[in-house]
Parts: sequence; C-alpha cells; structure tokens
Amino acid sequence: MASDAKKKATKPVKAAKARKPVKSAKVAAKTHKKAAAKPAPRPAKPAPVPAKVAAKGAGAARLGLGAKHPPVPKMPELVKVTKPANGPIVAKPAKGPVGKVEVPFSEGDYVVYPTHGVGLVRAIEKQSIAGIDLELFVITFDRDRMTLRVPVPKARQSGLRKLSSRSVMDTALSTLKGRARVKRTMWSRRAQEYEAKINSGDPVSIAEVVRDLHRHANQPDQSYSERQIYEAALERLASELAAVDGIERDKATQKLEMLLDAA
Repeated sequence: MASDAKKKATKPVKAAKARKPVKSAKVAAKTHKKAAAKPAPRPAKPAPVPAKVAAKGAGAARLGLGAKHPPVPKMPELVKVTKPANGPIVAKPAKGPVGKVEVPFSEGDYVVYPTHGVGLVRAIEKQSIAGIDLELFVITFDRDRMTLRVPVPKARQSGLRKLSSRSVMDTALSTLKGRARVKRTMWSRRAQEYEAKINSGDPVSIAEVVRDLHRHANQPDQSYSERQIYEAALERLASELAAVDGIERDKATQKLEMLLDAA
C-alpha cells in the first residue's frame, strides 16, 4: 500500500491540452490578403443638375448669394419711349393712369364715418408724413367738436361713405313703425349687438336699435345702460336724417319720436 501511494505521488501530472485555434495561420493570412485586395465601394454619383439651375447657381455664387436666392422682380413699365422717323426721341407715359387716386368726395360734402356719424368735409389737403406725400380729407364733427383726417386712398377701407339715398332713409323710417324684436338673451350680449349695429353706420340697422329700445308711456322705464344706447342710436339716425332732408337736427329728432309713438 505504501508503495502504491509513493507511485501516485511521484507520477507527474499531465498538463492540460491547449485548444486549437479556430482557424489556422494559413487560413487567416489568406483571408487578410483577400480583404486587402478587395476595392473600396465607390460613392454614389450625385443627381444631374439641369443646365438652367446650374447657370442660376453660378450667377448667384458670383454675386455672393445663395443658389436659392429669388430673382430680382422686374419693375413695371411706366414710360414708353418712341423714336420718330426724323427727330429726337420722345418719352410718352404708358397707357392707363399711373399713381392716380380717385377722390370720391369734394369740399363741402356731408359724409358718414361709421364710428362718429355725420361730418362735413372741410378741405382736402396735402401733407408729408415720414417723407411720403399724402392727400387727406379734413372732416369736422360739430357735435363732438372733433376734426378727423382720413387719407384719400384709405377712405373706402375705413368705411367713409356718402349720405344715404332717399330710398334707404325711407326704409329706415318704415323700420321704426315695426314691432320691437327683443331677443331673450343676457343684456350684455344684446348690448354688444346694439353697439355693433350703431358703429356699422347703416341707417336701417341703427333704426332697429331705436325701435327695439324705445319705451311707450304704458311700458316700464329703460335702465341706465339701455337709455344710453337708445340715445346714441337716436342721435346718430337723426343726424343723417337732418342732413338728407336739409332740416335742423332737433326737428329730425322730433320726427323720429313721432313715428315711434304712432307705432
């Protein structure tokens, strides 16, 4: 037993076998040579650029601008040059009015501005504002003691108009004879609608406000805000009626109140 143990103790231990590499050195060398010999992929060719676009880009580059910079618009033809058979060159204006602004009103006309009512055109004057020459309507409102200047090109856009015709005023007067149409909504909502009708400058719409807010003797009194809106609408309608009929404003107011009481 002792000899067997001695033999086991003296018996050398075998070293662990090293694992073989997956690929031999020859195979690795061949793979490396093939990879080195394979050419790199060529970059994709850019899409062809049309000749016109390329010319525009080149012109923009010479000017120091981007290729997508918009072209300079052509100026409209203002002057037409003609050359007679014998004689110097004569420059004539192109056909059609150039820079001409239509003046719809003249001095002494009564006009209606939507938010101020009837006014009188006192003058048409020229002023230079920020280096620009403008024609202005000078309109006075005697009741408000106010003077308003409206540029001639912006007259239509601002709502400035002539006095209503006789037929339109007759339609407004007939509206006063109708039955009041009061909506069953909150007063704040109705007040906004009434004010919008007054500021529209339309005599028929203003007559509707007067009709709806008028109170007869046997009806309850108006509230403070209702009274204010009613008087503003009545004054606006009476002012235009007086200008159309050529009468005093007080007489026009009396005429309106008589129509309301008779309704």
